[in-house]
Amino acid sequence: MECEICGKEVPEHNPIRAKIEGSVMVVCKECSKLGKIQKAPPKPKFRKQDKTKRPKTTRNKNYSRQDEPTEELIEDFDIEIRKARESKDWSREVLGKKINERVSVITRIETGKMTPDLKLTKKLEKALNIKLLEKVNNVDLNQFVNSSSGERTLGNIMKIKRK
Repeated sequence: MECEICGKEVPEHNPIRAKIEGSVMVVCKECSKLGKIQKAPPKPKFRKQDKTKRPKTTRNKNYSRQDEPTEELIEDFDIEIRKARESKDWSREVLGKKINERVSVITRIETGKMTPDLKLTKKLEKALNIKLLEKVNNVDLNQFVNSSSGERTLGNIMKIKRK
């Protein structure tokens, strides 16, 4: 078993689970210092299955590249929306009426407190005649392979900021 951050070997009989940035991962002793060590999950107690109940079935949806988004919201969307609205000499109320949204929604978007969903982004693009969505380049994750084990780890893809 390997550390999900750096790729070092983790003993299988006693793996360390740590919550780092909200995700629980199996990590080595060194990387466990980056988060909070978690207790092992409780083992389920054996229960005799009731024959009248049918077992729950879950759908196994296969993930494909087609499921990935091809467009993404630009980084400074809030500034661009405000600039475009002001260049047309529209108030937030006028823009809200044109795209059938409340003024509070426009205000929250322009202040960066809310990220518009795809449908709202398209409405804003059309009303303000601006481009808020940009094409996403697909990253080939195979270039981030750990040379020692041949597996991808989080540490191969991103830089770890040490305190």
